[in-house]
Amino acid sequence: MTLLDEKRTPAPAPAPPARPSRTAPWLRDLALGVRFAAAGGREGWTRTLLTAIGVGLGVTLLFLAASVPHALDARSAREDARSETKISENPDAQGKKSDTSVLRVAADTEFHDRSISGYLMRADGAHPVLPPGIDALPAAGEMVVSPALKKLLDDPDNALLKERYPYKITGTIADDGLRSPNELWFYAGSDTLTTASGGHRVTGYGDPAPTPPLAPLLVVLVIMVCVVLLAPVAIFIATAVRFGGDRRDRRLAALRLVGTDIRSTRRIAAGEALFGSVLGLLIGLALFLVGRQFVGYIEVWDVSAFPADLAPDPRLCLLIAVAVPLTAVLVTLSAMRSVVIEPLGVVRNGRARKRRLWWRLALPLAGLGLLALNGQSGEYEVVNPYPITIGAILVLLGLALLLPWLVEACVNRLRGGPVPWQLATRRLQLSSGTASRAVSGVTVAVAGAVAVQMLFASMNADFNRLTGQDPSRAQFYAASGQVSGNAAVDTIKAFRATKGVTQVIGMVEAYVTKPGKYAEDDIQPTTSLNVGDCATLREVARIGSCQDGDTFVVHPRNDKDMAGWMDKTARKGKEVEFESGSGRKLRWTLPADAKTVVSRKDPVGEDRWGIMVTPGAIDATTLPGAITASQIRIDESVPDAAEYVRNTAARIDPGMRLVTLTSVSRDRQYASVQTGLQVGATITLLLIAASMLVSQLEQLRERKRLLSVLVAFGTRRATLAWSVLWQTALPVVIGLAVAVAGGLSLGAALCWMVGKSVDDWLVFLPLAGAGGALILLVTLLSLPPLWRMMRPDGLRSE
Repeated sequence: MTLLDEKRTPAPAPAPPARPSRTAPWLRDLALGVRFAAAGGREGWTRTLLTAIGVGLGVTLLFLAASVPHALDARSAREDARSETKISENPDAQGKKSDTSVLRVAADTEFHDRSISGYLMRADGAHPVLPPGIDALPAAGEMVVSPALKKLLDDPDNALLKERYPYKITGTIADDGLRSPNELWFYAGSDTLTTASGGHRVTGYGDPAPTPPLAPLLVVLVIMVCVVLLAPVAIFIATAVRFGGDRRDRRLAALRLVGTDIRSTRRIAAGEALFGSVLGLLIGLALFLVGRQFVGYIEVWDVSAFPADLAPDPRLCLLIAVAVPLTAVLVTLSAMRSVVIEPLGVVRNGRARKRRLWWRLALPLAGLGLLALNGQSGEYEVVNPYPITIGAILVLLGLALLLPWLVEACVNRLRGGPVPWQLATRRLQLSSGTASRAVSGVTVAVAGAVAVQMLFASMNADFNRLTGQDPSRAQFYAASGQVSGNAAVDTIKAFRATKGVTQVIGMVEAYVTKPGKYAEDDIQPTTSLNVGDCATLREVARIGSCQDGDTFVVHPRNDKDMAGWMDKTARKGKEVEFESGSGRKLRWTLPADAKTVVSRKDPVGEDRWGIMVTPGAIDATTLPGAITASQIRIDESVPDAAEYVRNTAARIDPGMRLVTLTSVSRDRQYASVQTGLQVGATITLLLIAASMLVSQLEQLRERKRLLSVLVAFGTRRATLAWSVLWQTALPVVIGLAVAVAGGLSLGAALCWMVGKSVDDWLVFLPLAGAGGALILLVTLLSLPPLWRMMRPDGLRSE
């Protein structure tokens, strides 16, 4: 082949250019952003740490919230494990004595508003069944106690409580036998306990009764509590990833100068946020794991937990691990859309584009509309949780988005005023977004709390019922089946001799029947016979003149049928017959001159009727099967008068039932939900306070050089301090106004949805006050760092 032929040979076609990978630039830019965050010098690390700490605080609370289901299940499991085994519905089968059975009676009490629970126990045989947490049943005169109760008994200031438990402490109850580390629980041994004195036979432990389902109204409350507590956390995490935005944008402008395009700068910023959020995840996990070890020493609203109880669900942990970094990236990309970064600077100092209102109003209106479309729920209807949850989230999120527009609209109209005021308003006019974001968490928390409190107030009548008891006439009711004969009379005397007791409405109670023989199917006429002095009888019946030796036949009010039935036994001038469980019988003649009167409600709220006699008419010590019931009035000005009464009751009969009278009875599930709200709200407010302090410090750090310049030019430090206070106070006032309006609207919608009326429109006052006080506290804590930043050396640059 010649050279010419070689030249004529066509050259091979060039290969098509490879398509650029779309994944590689993303990864490269994200990695570059991570590098800037991790190796950006002291300024870069300061911003990254502030972001990580802010995110970490939120993540800590998210891990805590994810642990709540396991903590509640573990608490219930331990309580179920020590409950009595139900082997049969037949009481006879349940009460059979065996080598493993145990007699026990509840001996609950209170001490300075703290509940103490436990049992007196007596083994029937050599191998008694044991509740969880103890290795052996305490012998007579001994007791095993929870660590918290032991600490309480060992305190020299609690001598009155020590007097109530004259037992030798031989051990402590292990964790598996307690609901919580601060529970006051005990088991005490007794050698006098019998079934006749109130003992109940137990053959095993660990067969729980089914937990009643939550009422539909409580389901709504639980949903709202979860939304209200977690929404501020999510908003703060979204706020924390935007710390240091001004410095970051100036650095990105330098990158634009060397040729980086708009999309790359946004991805680099997302990489910085991603690194800070991942570091925040690790900090939050570390705070959670370290704090969990000390949770047993913390008690909030009488609620505590063991460290092992705080075990978050792995699925929720995975969701948190994915959602937090993803949220950080999305929030950063969204924030970058409103900032134009050019090679020669950041277009942020010019007049910003006016915020739009329509879409900010659309979210809360959509939330309220969703609640309205869900319709009213009946008292016993199954509640659909999704519309309630989504509607409440839309309303609260809409309030957080509405706040920046309102702050901007208000501060742009402010003119003139003192120098600190002008400095504050001018700063807000230039850039109000950062201040608005710092307050948005408090706004959402207060708005949600207002709505939930309105819902609680509207449901109050459903879960708090009037008992009919009158605490102004008596504060305690005591009853015991162990005392009879002389002991019954002595019980009343002992209570009357107790320090701080002003009156005892004490009666010896027995039952009498109409003598005669009756067929098995016949109902034998029966009524009660009560022995008490004239002052006592006047508390339970409308009695005029009364002297010792008088006898009365007391008819029930407005019940002629019961009065007629009672008169079949209480026949004046005829005999009645006492009968006890032992078969002992005694007859007594009702005097023919006995007076007929009408009953009245006693302090317990009950009507008593039957035969009532004074001690001079019958010897109460001879009555078979008699018990004592005492209603005790105390002088509340006497220190520890209630504790003296409880000590007397424990000395007479450790198993005596002593009830504190109250005019209102609360549903236990309702009370537990309210306690959960109080605990969660306290923790959330503490988190918001810490997060706002971090946010405030970040804002001051951003303006460190500006503050130093103003001081160098002669501006008084007090003027700058007041300007910082006003700069915080203005968004706070607007935020609280938004919170009150939004919270009242959401609360009214929820009340309508559950078919309740709004009972209290002023429920926002204490909540708004708490929010304002929280902001003031954070501002005061930020003043010392502000003072240090206003030094001339802040003008140094590296």
